Amino acid sequence: MFSRIISSWDIPKDAPVLDVGSSSGTNLRMLKDMGYSNYSGLDMSDESIRFCAEKGLGKVDKGDICHLPHEDNHFSLVLATDIIEHVDDDTLALKELYRILTPGGRILLTVPAFMSLWGLQDEVSHHKRRYRKKSLTRSLTSAGIKHDSMYYFNYILFVPIWAARQIIRLFKIQTESENDINSPLINCVLSYIFRFDALTAQTINPPFGVSILVTIKKPLL
Repeated sequence: MFSRIISSWDIPKDAPVLDVGSSSGTNLRMLKDMGYSNYSGLDMSDESIRFCAEKGLGKVDKGDICHLPHEDNHFSLVLATDIIEHVDDDTLALKELYRILTPGGRILLTVPAFMSLWGLQDEVSHHKRRYRKKSLTRSLTSAGIKHDSMYYFNYILFVPIWAARQIIRLFKIQTESENDINSPLINCVLSYIFRFDALTAQTINPPFGVSILVTIKKPLL
């Protein structure tokens, strides 16, 4: 889904690109596979930085999204996928993402949606909040940012995920992570469902979803 969106923007392959909150390097691997040559990452975790280096996924600096160690108007593309829900001041984080973006540059942003889906994985991941479109728009507006598009995705699995999290809570199922409740068969089925979801979410523009995707273009000076 991300690569399809990025490809539609025709960003030069040698343009500076930043992935904020690189974690295990999924986005960095995608950028590498897409042929981008001038990409880098940022993360607060030494373990993440080490892991990405060992996997040959490029340079990952240590830093804070609320105080990005980069100059103004520098990156043509900034990825911030499931990051701003981790910080107390999401408006400041959004301002920082926008500050380092070159005029005409793009941001691809995702966040978890609907507080009714709050569950173990949010707690394990140290989330501060889940969003609705309206609340995310307020945060963007407070940061002085106008988005191009915003839509929910992972909408097909919304009800099953909601139900599963209610069951975990009701029966007090003990597990360190929801990822432990899994199997190869489940992964296979879910992968096909999510592929269809990713292809249709923007067109259908469903009224709900597990996550929200936002695209932003900084106006030319």
